[in-house]
Amino acid sequence: MSFVSNPNLPDKAVGLAVVGSRISDSALARLEGLGVKALVMPAHSFLYDAVATHPDMLLHHLGGDTIVYAPGTDDGILDTLRAYGFKLLCGEKTLSATYPNDIAYNVARVGKYYFHNLKHTDPLLKELLNQQGIEPVHVEQGYSKCSILPVDEQSMITTDAGIAKAARRAGLDVLLAECGSSIRLPGLNYGFIGGACGLISKSLCAVNGSLKKLDGSETVISFLSKRGIRAIELSDDFVMDVGSIIPLMCS
Repeated sequence: MSFVSNPNLPDKAVGLAVVGSRISDSALARLEGLGVKALVMPAHSFLYDAVATHPDMLLHHLGGDTIVYAPGTDDGILDTLRAYGFKLLCGEKTLSATYPNDIAYNVARVGKYYFHNLKHTDPLLKELLNQQGIEPVHVEQGYSKCSILPVDEQSMITTDAGIAKAARRAGLDVLLAECGSSIRLPGLNYGFIGGACGLISKSLCAVNGSLKKLDGSETVISFLSKRGIRAIELSDDFVMDVGSIIPLMCS
C-alpha cells in the first residue's frame, strides 16, 4: 500500500483508514467489504466519553507517512501505525475534557488550507502545517474537522455557518448542509457531518449510516455527484458521528 499524500483526499482506492471504536460491526464489515482495513481508535482517558474514541480529536495526518498525535493516545494503535511505516510525532498540547482544551488536534485540512480556531491549535501541528505552506484559516468553531467533510481541493461540505463563510472567503466551493440533529452522537444532542463520513477513494464517500435518515441528504448527494463522487452507506442505521473516517493508505 502507498500513503495518502493529500490528507483526507485519496487519489485511489483506500486500503487503510482509522475510525472511532463506536462504529458498528455492520459498518466495519461493509468497509472491509469495500477493501478498507479499518483501525479502530480506543478511548483517550482525558476526553469526555462522547468523543473519547474519535480519531479526529487525537490524530492529524499531515500527508504521506507523517501523523501528529495527542499525548495519551493509545499505545497499541500508535504501534500499529508505526508497523505500517508511519512516522509519528507527539504534539505539545495535552488534552482535557473541557472545551477548548480538547480541540488542539481537531484541525480540518482541505487542499492548501487548514481550518481551526487558531488560538487553540497544537503548536507543533501549526508549525508543521505552516512549514508545508498550508494556509491557515481561522474559524471560531474549534471542532473544525468534525464539522467539515473535505470533498476535493476546492470543495467542502460543512454544517457550520461560520466555517462556510470563511471557506467561501478563501475561494472554496462550499455546501452548508442542513443536517439538523439527524446526525447522532451518543452523549451529545447531535453529531457533525465530517465526523460521520470520509472519502475512501477519489470517487467514493463512505457515510456511517443511511442517507434516508439524514436531513438534507439530497443536497449532499447532489453536491458530491457534481464532483464525480458517489455516497455509499455503511449501514441502515441513523447516521452517526464516529470521529471521521480518516483515509491513511491506498491499496
